[in-house]
Amino acid sequence: MPHRWCTNVFNPTHTKATPIMLNVLLMDSEGDNALLADSLGLLGFNCLRIQYGPEFLELIKDIKPDAVIFNLGTPSANLLGDLHQLSQHHPLPVIMFATDGHIDTINQAIKAEVSAYIVDGFTCDRLASIIFVALARFRQQQSLKAALEEARAQLEDRKLIDRAKAILIKTQNFTEDEAYHTLRKLAMDRNITLGEMAKNVIAMAALLK
Repeated sequence: MPHRWCTNVFNPTHTKATPIMLNVLLMDSEGDNALLADSLGLLGFNCLRIQYGPEFLELIKDIKPDAVIFNLGTPSANLLGDLHQLSQHHPLPVIMFATDGHIDTINQAIKAEVSAYIVDGFTCDRLASIIFVALARFRQQQSLKAALEEARAQLEDRKLIDRAKAILIKTQNFTEDEAYHTLRKLAMDRNITLGEMAKNVIAMAALLK
């Protein structure tokens, strides 16, 4: 049975109303989250409450929320492990309200890439700002990750291109400029990247040894 978002009546006169409806997944793990769910609804969020369990990651893939919220005492090792997996495969903003303020717990939550770990609980007047700051922090983290991955890929391509040029220089008596322009022309003719063409040259050279 498909999950349905429980949308509270939106009050356009509410000073804290969200400008865009966001689907927020509230994970029940302990205690009563009715007040938090009601507060999210009053702020204009679409709130879906689900019990946390072993199927958590599958639920995330199925529901595709804009953010995930926990309200608990101490995050368990299983939960932190699930959040680490989530950050690797289906990154989402995660907001965690907790009573555990131990530095080790906070560090573990940060390692699991929790976007916001709030120790002193939630209040209605702070809830919207906490969520939107967490969303902004998440977007910044993802942007930095993408930039880092792009830099790594460019560095790897540079290494491959240099190896491929060295092969052409050695086997075809090309100059460095001739080797580079040959690689570029071959890549353009085949409609592939320069890095992919370099890989092909290196693989072919290995086969001909």
